Amino acid sequence: MAEKSKDELVHDHNHDGIDRRGFLKCMAWAGTGLVWTLNSGIPVSRAFAKTSGAKTNGKAIGKGGDFTFVQISDSHIGFNKPANPDVTATLQTAINKINAMPHKPDFIIHTGDLSQLSKPSEFDTLDQVLKGVSAKQIFFVPGEHDMLTDNGEQYLQRYGKGTKGTGWSSFDHKGVHFVGLVNVANLKAGGMGSLGHEQLEWLEDDLKGRSASTPIVLFAHIPLWTIYPEWGWGTDDSEEALSYVKRFGSVTVLNGHIHQIMQKVEGKVSFHTAMSTAFPQPAPGTAPSAGPMKVPADQLQKVLGITDVNYLVSGRSLAVVDSPLGAGASAMGMEAPPVGESMAG
Repeated sequence: MAEKSKDELVHDHNHDGIDRRGFLKCMAWAGTGLVWTLNSGIPVSRAFAKTSGAKTNGKAIGKGGDFTFVQISDSHIGFNKPANPDVTATLQTAINKINAMPHKPDFIIHTGDLSQLSKPSEFDTLDQVLKGVSAKQIFFVPGEHDMLTDNGEQYLQRYGKGTKGTGWSSFDHKGVHFVGLVNVANLKAGGMGSLGHEQLEWLEDDLKGRSASTPIVLFAHIPLWTIYPEWGWGTDDSEEALSYVKRFGSVTVLNGHIHQIMQKVEGKVSFHTAMSTAFPQPAPGTAPSAGPMKVPADQLQKVLGITDVNYLVSGRSLAVVDSPLGAGASAMGMEAPPVGESMAG
């Protein structure tokens, strides 16, 4: 039998679900639930319904981790088209879901497009909703919709205090180094994201001197890997940014922008895009262009959601689980590779 290409999905019709060997590419357009675990160097997916009591590195998912944080993305406060006439309500649903978590997250990361038109009133509404969240701190990076009218000045005044340039920054939390990047400044409609020379120099300097065993989390609005350039779903100079993290044993990259889950693991780097809290977008190439996608009202909360990330100290790994907003909807997860271990088979 001819050798299968690295991007091909290999179906394993046993009780575990589906194996993606080597270069992992997993797509879920409508909240289909999968949780990724590492088994002898091979990533194995399980349906979320089967993960009750599931373990990663000997610990139950969502339990025993040193800390948990949540990613939310693409709230688009101010949007009121048929795809979702009440985005504030679905954001509130996301906040309620976070507040109901059995283990309160240490913090939240919002990966951009807080607003639809970067209006002060939209940011005011967002602030009111976020006041009710249980997490003590929220970290932000802007999306292109947050920089539409004033080149991001309003965003920076509210959410960019202490950041560099157009809003990039880094921080450490319990042994993990987090880096928030901005790839939406001066973005042209439909164009690819860009980090720019100044930010790349800062990133290189920020990572210098850190131990290769330090888990790294990069987060930005537009994906830092090329998903679909025809729609601008990628970042022109991401290759240079990723070259700076190659020496680290565990790297997780969190993005938004495309309003759907897409995952890839290449070597020691795990890429993950999140669902929106506002509206879904079509899968790449399945529509004339990207943009809000209307689904039946009773299906909307199944294609919106949050991302829960649990850091497991023993294996130095990040277990990533997506949770659709709809009650009873499935979730999707992925475990980042432990330090010093590649998920490529």
